[in-house]
Amino acid sequence: MGIDTVKVRIEPWSEDDFELLCAVNAPELMDHLGGPETEEQLIMRHQRYVELSADRTGRGRMFRIVLAEGDDAGRSAGSVGFWEQTWDGEQIYESGWAVLPAFQGRGIATAATLAVIERARAERRHRTLHAFPSVDNVASNAVCRKAGFTLLGEREVEYPPGNVLRSHDWRLDLTSS
Repeated sequence: MGIDTVKVRIEPWSEDDFELLCAVNAPELMDHLGGPETEEQLIMRHQRYVELSADRTGRGRMFRIVLAEGDDAGRSAGSVGFWEQTWDGEQIYESGWAVLPAFQGRGIATAATLAVIERARAERRHRTLHAFPSVDNVASNAVCRKAGFTLLGEREVEYPPGNVLRSHDWRLDLTSS
């Protein structure tokens, strides 16, 4: 299934999405991000996601990815979002996503990322959107390529705090369509 045929909706993260956050905390999904988070860390992350999605100042948004058609229509398939970040002294948006294992390989992450790009572009707040997947995360690097990001090279990114990752720095110009 190509990105042109995958139909997803992105819906603002809500209090009801904690179970989804726990599901995307699976070891196989967190392998490239330093491993699964503790329950306490998940509770704090969930609250940040809820607050970010309720914020209307343009700082960003987190979303659940919902399948829009087929046998799985209406099911949550993962998360995607964008948020403000300072990178190389510049204010940017950063983006990230996670798709549950049962839904991987269908173009869902790319379709959801394309939807997030449009949301970030509509904010008219920052010129660029970056993504920083691990250099070893083949799938997420492919999402960046398919979604139109430009690879700037390898960088060291600290995530979570205290854990340095070798990542690719992908950039997308939000001022062009």
